[in-house]
Amino acid sequence: MLFGAEHVQRYLETDGAEGHDWQGTTALVLTTTGRRSGQPRSTPLIYQRDGDSYVVVASYGGAPEHPQWYRNLVAHPTVTVQVREQRFTAHARTATPPERERLWPRLADAWPAYDDYQAKTDRTIPVVILEPTA
Repeated sequence: MLFGAEHVQRYLETDGAEGHDWQGTTALVLTTTGRRSGQPRSTPLIYQRDGDSYVVVASYGGAPEHPQWYRNLVAHPTVTVQVREQRFTAHARTATPPERERLWPRLADAWPAYDDYQAKTDRTIPVVILEPTA
């Protein structure tokens, strides 16, 4: 099973032939800019489409704090996304409460553990919308 850095490496090397279809759902690679280091940081994330945008969840397995990649994109919202062989620049933003309410059920259908993660943390798990910029 692909996970973490190995997942990113195989995804990038194969243009998503390995890694896009993952554990019964789909994954993309999100590259953020480190908020302190300024270095690129790539993370494989489960996604769903919403119109022209891509939607991901900053779950961190229901940990009490947000994942690093989410903190990075809050500081630097211009990100790079790879979906299969397609690479593009996007603007990342946290979904508004009404958007989150609309999108959460679809995301939880794609990865049912999201509901478990939300139940075990006091924080509202952010839903992130990745809007292609061109």
